[in-house]
Amino acid sequence: MPVKPGQHDMINQQQLLLLHQERSKAQKKWLKQYRTEVAASVSSICSTFCAFPLDSVKTRMQTYKYNNFTDCVRRTYQTEKLRGFFRGVAAPLASVTLVRTISFSVYQRSKYTYSAWFKRNFDVDPLVHINTFGTYPTLATVACFGAAGATAGSFITLVACPFELTKLSAQVSVLMATKRQTSLSDPVRNSPMQNATAASYKDKGTFKTAMNIVKNRGVSGLYSGFNLHLLRDTLGTAIYFMTYESCKQLLTTYTGSKGSTSPFAVVVAGGFCGVASWALIVRERNIFLWC
Repeated sequence: MPVKPGQHDMINQQQLLLLHQERSKAQKKWLKQYRTEVAASVSSICSTFCAFPLDSVKTRMQTYKYNNFTDCVRRTYQTEKLRGFFRGVAAPLASVTLVRTISFSVYQRSKYTYSAWFKRNFDVDPLVHINTFGTYPTLATVACFGAAGATAGSFITLVACPFELTKLSAQVSVLMATKRQTSLSDPVRNSPMQNATAASYKDKGTFKTAMNIVKNRGVSGLYSGFNLHLLRDTLGTAIYFMTYESCKQLLTTYTGSKGSTSPFAVVVAGGFCGVASWALIVRERNIFLWC
C-alpha cells in the first residue's frame, strides 16, 4: 500500500510521542521509588549553601570566646574576609548530601521493619496508628521511631566522622594557629613542633586540611573522637526523629488536617526536633575539636 505524502512524518511523530511517554513513565516510577533519597539530596545541597556561614560562626563561638554573634561575624570578616565564612564548605557539601541520603533511606526502611516487629509481638502497628486521623503519640510510636532513628544514626557515623572532623578543623584553622602563636606563657602548648603543626592547618581548604590530618595523625586521625561521634549520632538521631514524628502527629491532630499531613505541622516539628537534639551537638563539637 503506497504511503501518502507526509505520512512518514506523522508516524515518526507518533513514535517520538510514545517514546517520550514511556520515558516519562519510567522517570516518574524512578522518582517515586527513590523520592526520599532525591528529596534528601536536593534539600541537603540547598540547606548547606544557605546555612554554612551561620554554622561556621556557631562553631567559632562554641570553640572560642566572643562578646556576641555580631562580634564573631565582624572579627571573622576582618581577619579572613568572606572566604572565612565558607572555609570547609566542600566537606559538608559532600558529606551532608551523602549522609542525609543514607540516613533518611535507612530510617525509612528501619521504621517499617520496627513497625512490623511491633505488629507481630504486640499487635500494635505504629505506622497505621500515626497515620490515623485524630490520634496521639503512644509508647509504641515513640519507641518505633526512636529505634529507627538510632539505627540510622549509628549506620552513618562511619561515613560522617572524617568529614565532620575535616570541616571543623577547616572552620577554626586560623583561630587555632593564632591561639598557638599568642600562647607564649605556656611553653608546652607553644613548643616549636606544635606551633608548626597548628600553622600547617592555617588558611587551608577542605582537602588540604584532610591531607594535613592524615599527614600528622595518619588515616586513623580522621576518626578522632569516633566513639563520641557514634554516641552523638545514635542518641541525637533517635531524639530527632522521635521528636519530629511525635510533634508532627500532635500538630496534625490539633490543626484538624484530614487525609494529609499539615504543612504547618511539618515546619514546626522540623524546627522543634532540631532544638531538642541541639545540646548533644554543642557538647560533642566542643570535645571533638580537641581529640
